[in-house]
Amino acid sequence: LFNSISHFIPESTYDIRKKICDYLEQNKPIIKDVDTYKIIEYEHNSAVDYIIKMRSIYTMGSAIEIQAACNIWNISIIVHNNRDNDNRTIQFIPINKLYSRKIDIYWTGYHYEPITK
Repeated sequence: LFNSISHFIPESTYDIRKKICDYLEQNKPIIKDVDTYKIIEYEHNSAVDYIIKMRSIYTMGSAIEIQAACNIWNISIIVHNNRDNDNRTIQFIPINKLYSRKIDIYWTGYHYEPITK
């Protein structure tokens, strides 16, 4: 995920991961009026442990990190899921609903890949 985002944002994969993890660690919102730590802890035991693990270059990002990226860089990220042969897409937008550009990535079922036009 972080590598895919770096194709569109002029920052290193490391810096993108760090900014997203810092954003989550500061409990900044990924969904309006919902505590970010509670969202993380819905599927994971501890938000703190989750973020520590996410800082590792070996940990893959998820929808949580996609939404954080949208909020940080004011972008819309469109995820294409063609693996089920129904060509579904999910559009993530910043919580303020304002974005300066759209980027497209492809979900393979295990990794995200950038879609460059």
